[in-house]
Order: sequence, then C-alpha cells, then structure tokens
Amino acid sequence: MTPDTPPTDTAPTLLAAPVAPLLARLFAEADEASSPVLSELPREELRRLVGSRADYLKFYGLAKDLWLPVSRGTGTLLYMLARAMQARNIVEFGTSFGISAIHLAAALRDNGGGRLITTEFEPSKIARARQHLAEAGLADLVEVRAGDALDTLATDLPDSIDLVLLDGAKPLYPDILALLEGRLRPGAMVVADNADYSPEYLARVRCASAGYLSLPFDGDVELSLKLS
Repeated sequence: MTPDTPPTDTAPTLLAAPVAPLLARLFAEADEASSPVLSELPREELRRLVGSRADYLKFYGLAKDLWLPVSRGTGTLLYMLARAMQARNIVEFGTSFGISAIHLAAALRDNGGGRLITTEFEPSKIARARQHLAEAGLADLVEVRAGDALDTLATDLPDSIDLVLLDGAKPLYPDILALLEGRLRPGAMVVADNADYSPEYLARVRCASAGYLSLPFDGDVELSLKLS
C-alpha cells in the first residue's frame, strides 16, 4: 500500500491504531500540563495578553510548555469537515504539539492523500509535533514550517486551499486570513479556534458583504464558509 492509499479496513485512520491511542495519550498529557507563571496571572491580564497585538509574544513565550490544543470535539470536527469536503490542501496556523495536525492528516490519509501545511514559531514544539506525526504514521502528508506565520505562509502555497485552521496567535487571525484568502476555493472552510480573542477577525468573517457565511460552534470556535 502506497502512502497516499486509504486504508482498506473498515476503521477510519482517526479511530484506528496508531492514531487513536496516540491521541488519547496526547490529550491526557495536554490535560496535565500547566504553567505556574500563567496560573498566577489575573484572568483579565491573561485575556489581555492573548488578545493583544503588542504583547501576544509575551504570552506565547510564557506558554511555550503548554499544549494549547483544540478540544477533543473540535479535533473530531476538523476530521469530519476534511473528510466531507474530500480536502486535499489544508493550511494550519499554530502547530503546537501536533494534535490538530494529526486529526487533519488522518482525514487526508482517508481521502487518498493530500498536503497539510502547518506553521509554528516555537522550536521545541516543532520538534515534538514532528515526533508525534511520525508516531501517527502521518508525517509524509504534513509539511511543518518553522518561523513567523506571516513569513512562512506568504509563499509556496497551493493554488486552491480547501480548509484552514487558525489556532495560533489570536491577534494575527485577520492577517493570516488576508494571506490565504485569495487561494480559498468557493466552499472552503475556515475554522478559527478561540476566535472571541480576535474581534477584528470576527467582524471580518461576519460582515454580510465579506463573502463568508459564519457562525460560532461550541462556544469558542468560529466556522466560516467561503461563498465565492
């Protein structure tokens, strides 16, 4: 069986070994992770750091050991969307430790192949994400780009993008969308995790004339459909 050939058994990649037990382990590790410095910050200050264009780098520096993954439900949603769309080209902003990338790459495997471009600026997270993708048997479907997403996603992108996950620095959501928008095919989906931290992004995708149909999901995720 070639790397781009879907499995022949009945279990989808997401629910079969090695992916399913790996994700269970990674989510458990993520649940146990903590940052003493962040835990001592007042909630208001924490929210300000996450949403501040001037100070978000400070937050991500303090949070470099935190997983900050999508929820289990959002991970399943990403897999379902990519499968339903028969996605071939996916872009992710914010790799972290690779949990969401595993969900997306599992869908690509079951779609018969494709390419996930994901980007992360924290070197230690990049190393762990690549390790986890290798453990999942999905590394051949994923290109992990190291550095500032405003640079790494500015060039060498597919002509047509099917699905985008925004799960990096929240204040950059509008900038990343602007980089990718011209390549989103009609019917493409943009999934923005914790989008309430980026009011500018929400205003953009919820504007009636912006070319999207958008709605919140599960409290902190914004789903946006590119109409044309």
